[in-house]
Amino acid sequence: MPHVELSLIDSRRLPRSPAPGPAGRSTDLIAPGSPAVPPPAPPTSLHRWAAVVTEASEPSLVLDAQTVIVAASTNGAQMLGCGAVANTVGRRMREAVTQLVDFSNPPDKLDSAEAGKTPPLLAISSRQLARGLMRVQCPDTGRTCIMDAVATPLWERGQVVGSLTFFSQV
Repeated sequence: MPHVELSLIDSRRLPRSPAPGPAGRSTDLIAPGSPAVPPPAPPTSLHRWAAVVTEASEPSLVLDAQTVIVAASTNGAQMLGCGAVANTVGRRMREAVTQLVDFSNPPDKLDSAEAGKTPPLLAISSRQLARGLMRVQCPDTGRTCIMDAVATPLWERGQVVGSLTFFSQV
């Protein structure tokens, strides 16, 4: 199998003027005066947790600060009534396939103010750990599920960038 080795060069450490090589040619990899290529940005807290949740067997979910679902575990998407993970990622939690409902019989859809008190959303707005019961209903099947949710805000450079939530069916 062929072997390929790549290395990154910090352009700030390259000489500013061309170093003469054989026959007076420059041996610099970057021509003097050309713009330096910035190094790739390190993954954010949100992206690191999304990678973990995507592979997790525990029912879990990552939201960004605008409440868009960034990642969900397979068990988390199923518990929320969303079916496949592909049906959830990229959608706002309140607009996802599932509906947040109250504990009445028959259940009523939560209004925006009440939905904002659910742990995944409350962790973002309060900037604190949030825990509580949630009830969701899949509009396709009518199936409801009650779950205990524990959510924590995700931070990046002193700002809340989303939330990480773990669920347990009740």
